[in-house]
Amino acid sequence: MPVTPAAPAGAVSPAPAAATGTECPICGTPRAGSARFCEDCGYDHTTGKVPTLAPPAPAVPAATQGGWTATVRADREYYEANAIDGVDFPAEAAESTVALPAPQVRIGRRSSSKGTNPEIDLSDSDPGVSHSHALLTLSVDGAWLVSDLGSTNGTYLNDEQSPLTAGQTRALKDGDEVHVGAWTTITLHSPTT
Repeated sequence: MPVTPAAPAGAVSPAPAAATGTECPICGTPRAGSARFCEDCGYDHTTGKVPTLAPPAPAVPAATQGGWTATVRADREYYEANAIDGVDFPAEAAESTVALPAPQVRIGRRSSSKGTNPEIDLSDSDPGVSHSHALLTLSVDGAWLVSDLGSTNGTYLNDEQSPLTAGQTRALKDGDEVHVGAWTTITLHSPTT
């Protein structure tokens, strides 16, 4: 009968490999074996956090901040292309510019019963936006990513005819437009140097 040799004294047995087949809870990318970090958004499967490039800056108005910003506006062209019955384009549509704080910015509608409080809150401006509509995530290489969170009316990028699928993530660059709801367009702006 063969004998299995014992491990040498002081040897450390390898830790069991993490389960494969799991998805990143942030962007939905399948986990590569026991990889610690998500290959798409940088999510740390060990700590449950998305790495940031720098400590959070104190809150300042978007106009004076040197980081990424986004312009949020009601877009008549996007609204007319969708032709949603029973929803009228707003008579007065304000445009705003917001700072994009790392590591994540949620797009949606505030709801105390659902526990949603998105950073870009469209509850008073677009009825076609889901409570948890989309997510902007700052990757470890400094690029913003957009993910659809299973929204009802979809998340569209630039002039693409098909929406992102639930959990699908795409990289964004300066000037890219994210379309959500019945008429909202969010345009990203990179920092000025």
